[in-house]
Amino acid sequence: MELIIFYILIFCIGAMFGSFFTLAVYRLPLHEDITHERSFCPKCHHKLGFWDMIPILSYIALRGRCRYCKEKIRPRYLILEVCSGIVFLLFTISICGMGKIDIHTIFYVALALLYIAGWFIIAGIDKETRQIHIGVIFYEMCIVAIYMVYLYILTDVNIYRYVIYLFFICLLLILETWYLRKKLKSNYTILTLLILLIMLAFTNRGQIFLTVTLTLLAIAIDGALEIFAHKKKHIHVQEVKQVPIAYYICVCHIITLIVTNLFVCRW
Repeated sequence: MELIIFYILIFCIGAMFGSFFTLAVYRLPLHEDITHERSFCPKCHHKLGFWDMIPILSYIALRGRCRYCKEKIRPRYLILEVCSGIVFLLFTISICGMGKIDIHTIFYVALALLYIAGWFIIAGIDKETRQIHIGVIFYEMCIVAIYMVYLYILTDVNIYRYVIYLFFICLLLILETWYLRKKLKSNYTILTLLILLIMLAFTNRGQIFLTVTLTLLAIAIDGALEIFAHKKKHIHVQEVKQVPIAYYICVCHIITLIVTNLFVCRW
């Protein structure tokens, strides 16, 4: 019974994070505050009250419309809240299963969920704007640094390989800053490599290999479906759209973490 309550709590926390993700994805590219300024309706700009911001339930109660201007709210808000709750729940189950949960497991799950939260935001921003937000990259670096300290204190894992990862992460950051200011108009490629390196520092080479493989497969399938849709509608594609690679990497990485924990690690 206690375990069921714990999992229900995890789902609710995930849904709340999903509500925050929509805010962060909207405001971060605009360089707006995401912590102190209250949420508001993007149509009428009326600040939302407490009962307007309860994840999932508020959307259902308001029938997908703003309480103040009655404009329709995009379904993606509800979808992201539900998906976020499900992801948080599945990842926690993949780690804890139906066994007894100790303090160390809870700490790792909390840290891993914060780690996953960052990829949610990066994926959302890249999907909407084709940009990778450097602030969220720094956030993920802090999570990885805490994870390294956790490993050093509580486990006998070889910490030196993580120090090497951290060194290359810092090196890429310096490179990114130099290119951004001196050479390139876009630093997307360097930031994508930085994402993969941060993921490698938190997980392992097998999971990164699966992440990259799944990413390439997803991009290929999406591209093939887009070409098929254009041919069916007899639309001539004149220019190649920029593929949101970071979006695919983050989504595939989250899927890989859950699947490998559920099946590979347990079996």
